[in-house]
Amino acid sequence: MFEFKQLFRRADAVQRHLAAPLARSRLAYLRYRAELGAKLSTLRGIAAAQLNAIRYLDLAQDRKVTLSEIADAADRWLALDPARRGGTSPSTRSSFIAQVKGWLHFADRLQVPSPSPRQCAAELDLFTDYMRRERGWSEATVQYRRSRVHELMQRFCRGEHTLADITVTMIDQALSEKRSADGRSRSRATLRNRADALRVFFRFAEDRGWCKPGLAASIASPRVYKQATLPAGPSSEDLLRLIATTATDRPTDLRDRAILLVLSVYGLRAGEARGLLLEDIHWEAATLRVQRPKTGRTDMFPLSLHVGNAIARYLREARPRTDLREVFLASKTPARPLGRSAISSMVRKRMQLCGIDCQRLGAHALRHAFAQRLLEEGFSIPEIGGCLGHRCPDATATYVKVGLAGLREVADFDLEGLL
Repeated sequence: MFEFKQLFRRADAVQRHLAAPLARSRLAYLRYRAELGAKLSTLRGIAAAQLNAIRYLDLAQDRKVTLSEIADAADRWLALDPARRGGTSPSTRSSFIAQVKGWLHFADRLQVPSPSPRQCAAELDLFTDYMRRERGWSEATVQYRRSRVHELMQRFCRGEHTLADITVTMIDQALSEKRSADGRSRSRATLRNRADALRVFFRFAEDRGWCKPGLAASIASPRVYKQATLPAGPSSEDLLRLIATTATDRPTDLRDRAILLVLSVYGLRAGEARGLLLEDIHWEAATLRVQRPKTGRTDMFPLSLHVGNAIARYLREARPRTDLREVFLASKTPARPLGRSAISSMVRKRMQLCGIDCQRLGAHALRHAFAQRLLEEGFSIPEIGGCLGHRCPDATATYVKVGLAGLREVADFDLEGLL
């Protein structure tokens, strides 16, 4: 039987949690989180948030609480004594909200807003099926284009409005605003990809009479010039500094270290690293199998000693105990695979922490650095393309677009310095 005395050593702390209202409900949720593998520090934090929720939320009556009420309670809690609470940072506030929300949802005391009806859901599903079955595009391409179309539908297909009401002006407006989304300008390549996704959809929609004719032809893409930019990846020195940010024994750093080495040594896409399974690592044969969702091919690489050691240590010391087959898992309980953007987000944050300044920030920057390093070491374009999993040399040229003459000296990149 799970009890408060398993969390707190001091008798007064145990008594305080026992005496507060809703003790049975609070203990039930703590027991549930403990069974999912939550650490003692996490459970103590939840227990503290529960007491503060009781102080600042009206939980006396058997009623459901709204998310806005929880947010207001978080603001009042932080305003009481921000110094003692660890400051008024967004992460402190969001952690409180998440902990209280999880408890109340578990106790069926959270008022969850009813989802709005999905607009144009049938059309979007048919388009998705068309991309998979008839065009045979990779799942990454399917999901990207589906997301771009879904964004447009959410914006313009509301209430009584349907696809038949969308005009060229609306599409142009949506695409032009993407140039300054989140306060950042989008690259020409990003704008082109978004425009291409909408053009494919509206061509599909026109054939079925869902929208006005001529929309697909009217969607203009910005022109993207080949070899127009310098290499987008970090230098070898910056890469070493990046991996050095994981030189601790923290579980998250052990996982991120293994991921960074996999990306750097093999030039994998984030989705390929995310999709690695335990059975893809053949320890006795010292090989690593990589599934390429974008091209549908499977490649086999020799397992680097450094990469193998990093993965092995992560598996032994940090990976949650679970039946999941993915190698890399989320650090928070319950155990689950990494989200679609988790790896790129992790790399981007660590690059910013190091002050690395290059054209790209994120997992794909390490892919560029890998290709550039192979070129510097004298590999041919077809050989580099094979390592990257490309189908044609034109795709590889994107990664190696500086003069060949000055890049034939073997680079000083030494993985021994990473350990």
